[in-house]
Amino acid sequence: MSIFSGIWIPLITPFADGAVDHAALRALVRRYADADVAGIVALGTTGEPAALDAAEKDAVLATILEAAQDAPLPVVVGVSGNNTASMRERIQELNSLPIAGVLMAAPYYVRPSQAGIVSHFMALADASDKPVVLYDIPQRTGVRLELDTLLTLAGHPRIKAVKDCAGSLDTTLALIRDGRLQVLAGEDLQMFNTLCMGGSGAIAASAHVRTERFVALYRALAAGALDEARRIFHTLVPLIHALFAEPNPAPVKASLALQGLIRDELRLPMTRASGILAQRLAALERA
Repeated sequence: MSIFSGIWIPLITPFADGAVDHAALRALVRRYADADVAGIVALGTTGEPAALDAAEKDAVLATILEAAQDAPLPVVVGVSGNNTASMRERIQELNSLPIAGVLMAAPYYVRPSQAGIVSHFMALADASDKPVVLYDIPQRTGVRLELDTLLTLAGHPRIKAVKDCAGSLDTTLALIRDGRLQVLAGEDLQMFNTLCMGGSGAIAASAHVRTERFVALYRALAAGALDEARRIFHTLVPLIHALFAEPNPAPVKASLALQGLIRDELRLPMTRASGILAQRLAALERA
């Protein structure tokens, strides 16, 4: 089986007084390794990569890889952009690192045709020595990966999985039934549905909190314990709602700060969770 199964954490980037807090970052990786997550996604959307310069991205990735190696824990690296040539260069740099794969979204803002999307991803997959996870998130990129596009891309030998955030039950089910791509839920509330239909796992920002419960949900469904899995999922729904009540990753960072794991800091244009939401998260923490 491909490694792209189970619960993956799209890791936040902690800050302290405006700088990356590498000590907190190491501690988070070890915490999630102890919780038996399947892997870490570094520099995904939740990690605020748009707010990091190139040197900071390299340093964040180095810290995550160092901490994950001790676990050991596989690491997938997010690569974003809308310039195919520069993304190819970045992917070629990543080829020399001990990573499990790369996560790539469609080019944002420029809204290319589906033919352009296919050519873009094929060029990037050709450049990669590592497995590729496609990231279908039209609400951020402005363009979705149509089913025919995904099925075409599934023919590339290094494209192995998709992080599914498109919100289309038909597409999710069609990809699962096709069987060539492992389907990872990217919308946390769709995690239970996706897994029940045969999806392989989830890349879930909300799993930063109560991580063991998310892992238990996955394991219960893998074991066929539907009633137990449903019970676990129902207990997680209020937390998932709260963690996406305001723009990600502010609620996640607020929750982790309440636990004393990080400082509640983001970089503009992202801002901290509101006081009302922080109170709601604190109540959930006590529950």
